[in-house]
Amino acid sequence: MIGRRSEANALNRLYYGEEAELVVIYGRRRVGKTYLVDETFSGRITFRHAGLSPEGITSKGILKLQLEHFYNSLLLAGMEKTKKPSSWLEAFLLLEMYLQGLDNGQRQVVFLDELPWLDTPKSGFMNAFEAFWNTWGCHRKNLMVIVCGSANSWIQDKLINNHGGLYNRVTYELKLSPFTLSECEELYKSNSIMFSRYDIVQSYMVFGGIPYYLKYINRGMSLAQNIDYLFFRKNAVLRDEYNRLFASLFTNPEVVKAVVQFLYTKNAGYTRKEITAKLKINDNGYLSRTLNALIASDFIIKYIPFGYGKREEHYKLVDPFCIFYLHFLGNNKKTSENYWQENVTSNVVNIWRGFAFENVCFNHIEQIKRALGIAGVASENSAWSKRSDDEEGTQIDLLISRKDNVVNMCEIKYYSTDFVVNKEYYKHLLRRQTILSEYLSAKEIVHNTLITTFGLHQNEYSGLFTNVIVLDDLFV
Repeated sequence: MIGRRSEANALNRLYYGEEAELVVIYGRRRVGKTYLVDETFSGRITFRHAGLSPEGITSKGILKLQLEHFYNSLLLAGMEKTKKPSSWLEAFLLLEMYLQGLDNGQRQVVFLDELPWLDTPKSGFMNAFEAFWNTWGCHRKNLMVIVCGSANSWIQDKLINNHGGLYNRVTYELKLSPFTLSECEELYKSNSIMFSRYDIVQSYMVFGGIPYYLKYINRGMSLAQNIDYLFFRKNAVLRDEYNRLFASLFTNPEVVKAVVQFLYTKNAGYTRKEITAKLKINDNGYLSRTLNALIASDFIIKYIPFGYGKREEHYKLVDPFCIFYLHFLGNNKKTSENYWQENVTSNVVNIWRGFAFENVCFNHIEQIKRALGIAGVASENSAWSKRSDDEEGTQIDLLISRKDNVVNMCEIKYYSTDFVVNKEYYKHLLRRQTILSEYLSAKEIVHNTLITTFGLHQNEYSGLFTNVIVLDDLFV
């Protein structure tokens, strides 16, 4: 299994424990939740079931189908035939009886995948699941129930932050995030795909660290050919993935996509007030749940820009896949089947690479801090822009404001060669540093930090940078 070592270790630690466990695993669609459970507990799952997608099924018939599917899973697991359940209370009673019949004192693992799909309107699923766990499951010290789902708003509301019968009942929660660059490289190597780190970073700008997408990479093609094949050719396998992604996660996907598309228009992101004003939506609990679900799915991050208070909290789109799609395929943009190969060195692609690399860095703050030697130092990380008195102002790609009284002012440059600082850029950087220094306390200092691909060309101006971080550092 590529990556996921700490997650697998945590699950095994729970498995070998001596308490009843209700484990919730969540994360965005295609991130590998089911694969993690399958690989970690291969040959050790007592009962497994995956909910049916309600898409295309009438609300009147979905409950009957879900119950019949659950019953069939019990039969496949070895339960003797009996009367089919007509409610979720009866279905979970059958599960309890089946597990009791097998109980020899050893750990029993129950894996319920796509749990949110089981909770259809007026089905009584949550009441039955609460009864199953509170009345029976939590008292069986050898029982480990693992539930998964991609609908993170449901997972958070109904399980993690439940204020009803399941309040404080989840014993362990595990968020599964996309792969890092290092894990992507490991996956490519395991599939005999030979990409340079320069190209691996570009692939991350397109696919993010989503294992499901990466498995489509053809080792006989260049990266540019793969991008054309997967996105731009007729009937490309990932061309409609953006819409499928949100349709599978949210009950009102158009509203969510509107929020994502608005955040895409500004690299630094927007405040909640700006989101509601632009989209003309109410600032209520539904918006909170939507934003929290997008954060939990690693589509967006929430941060407070340097020098601002909590009221200026910003939401920033950082998901590479969404950014790529909206930039090149959104709004039904017309493109040729060889678009990427034809435009791989064009200005439009080079400009996108610059912004996309900034988001790669935001997704690898831990690696950047390690390269700076400050892995253990608490910090606040944000983009930052400010108008100065002359109204020209400045914008900084990434600020790392550290508790050891140092502020790393990061310039992020994706270049095919060493980055060169000329006189004009040197003066521009000094001006940024001067503006930023006005907002620092007397005990704080600025370290100019360059994050780039291959390094910094040494000349009379290069000494302005205190630290230089290169691609290899992001793969640690």
